[in-house]
Amino acid sequence: MAQDGECGSYEGSSVSPYDEAMDALSSLITQKTRADKTNSGHRFELLFDYVKMLDLEESISKMKIIHVAGTKGKGSTCTFTEAILRNCGFRTGLFTSPHLIDVRERFRLDGVDISEEKFLAYFWWCWDRLKEKCNDEIDIPMPNLFRFLALLAFKIFAAEQVDVAIMEVGLGGKFDATNVVQNPIVCGISSLGYDHTEILGDTLGLIAGEKAGIFKKGVPAFTVPQPDEAMQVLIEKASKLDVPLQVANPLDIKLLNGLHLGLVGDHQYLNAGLAVKLCSTWLQRTGHLEDAGSMDQTSSLPEQFVRGLTSAALQGRAQIMRDPSLDTEDLVFYLDGAHSPESMEVCAKWFSIAIKENDTQYNFSSTSNEIVPHNHTETSNNDSTQILLFNCMSVRDPQLLLPRLVKTCVGHGINFNKALFVPNMSLYTKVGSTSSLPQTDSLVDVSWQLTLQRVWENIVSNEKGNNNNNNNNNNMELESEMSIVKSCENSVVFSSLPLAIKWLRDAAKHNRSVRLQVLVTGSLHLVGDVIKILKK
Repeated sequence: MAQDGECGSYEGSSVSPYDEAMDALSSLITQKTRADKTNSGHRFELLFDYVKMLDLEESISKMKIIHVAGTKGKGSTCTFTEAILRNCGFRTGLFTSPHLIDVRERFRLDGVDISEEKFLAYFWWCWDRLKEKCNDEIDIPMPNLFRFLALLAFKIFAAEQVDVAIMEVGLGGKFDATNVVQNPIVCGISSLGYDHTEILGDTLGLIAGEKAGIFKKGVPAFTVPQPDEAMQVLIEKASKLDVPLQVANPLDIKLLNGLHLGLVGDHQYLNAGLAVKLCSTWLQRTGHLEDAGSMDQTSSLPEQFVRGLTSAALQGRAQIMRDPSLDTEDLVFYLDGAHSPESMEVCAKWFSIAIKENDTQYNFSSTSNEIVPHNHTETSNNDSTQILLFNCMSVRDPQLLLPRLVKTCVGHGINFNKALFVPNMSLYTKVGSTSSLPQTDSLVDVSWQLTLQRVWENIVSNEKGNNNNNNNNNNMELESEMSIVKSCENSVVFSSLPLAIKWLRDAAKHNRSVRLQVLVTGSLHLVGDVIKILKK
């Protein structure tokens, strides 16, 4: 725990200790976009000053770290990796981003979010020291939000004496705050694609170069099959640093002995294959190979690996939740934080299969207790209608995201009855917690949601013209007109997410013969906001 039990100076305040910490964290947010100039390497060297201020140099150098970057699948890869090594008997620390509901989700010890008590102790320990030593006179400002959280992760994992720290890169790699690591045990690069192009570059080669920034001289690295342009850059960067780079093949489903991966979707076999290579290399390089038994990964996997792969859980990815406010299963949410064209296609395929799948174990065991499996009651035989609940950030191109979603769903015989577009509740200027829902602003700007609606209407109109066999004829009556900003034939814009959820609940109550299956996607922030509302 933190030295002398220090927990900051919140005593006597009417604000809870945890909310005061959230307010302090929020003060580190530098602007309202998903990234700031630090992601382009602005004063990256300051991170090493912060590490010295927190006396973390020796701790980080001794930490047995697995460092993972990538565009898609890095969070899933880290989740599989943590679950495998935890099942091998090691004390694990996992740092990921973003969080969906509570910032403590980013720091997991032995597979569980750090407790509020420990979080506060470590938070104020780091905060007080940085506040004391950072000042404009010596030209060392307080770190921004992500840099502080990465430093906090190193402090937590050092103090908790984890055997292995799995660090997921936040954005890019070369200039990411996690890249203060100088001697990881092994590095991984998950699938690469186009995202954050305004920061990382607009070609796969440039993006790959930024991701390869986590490579360290002589440290083994693994990646998955990549597009030629990206793979060539990874090979070149690895060669310059004498990095033995290998390609991990997708996991053979036969190795799971008839079980399913804990994370749903065919693409997860790619991430699982990478995780297996990272874990086996970590075990070899740390002298623990005997803890995993035989490592013949072509014909069999150690039992601990299978347990980890099949029990791994990641909130907000291919997650299914029944609305607990209703006493029936007439409103079910399918949540996936896909936000790139490729991941949107994967999400659409998962959704299309999941709503048709009757095997409850396959569909509903992928996450923790939020999942409520179908009971084969009368409602199981009801007609169903599909609704899209969507938002994405304005830096993303809906002309690339939404067509992939529609085309893939239509290819599986799924047509959305309505698309609902809403602004996120979560604010870039405030770090929230589970204790309270953000206040919705009645004057919120929905111009971006109206743009999304126009794109959607054009896509659906064109699709209907090409496909006269639209199998979704369940017409839903629009209730609560006061909550609607603009209603079109195929879509609705709401001024807030809670109003959209209320509309869905009202629709479920007024259409008892129809089960509403709602796909929530486009933004992890939106997914987190929906989960927060459902849990309330």
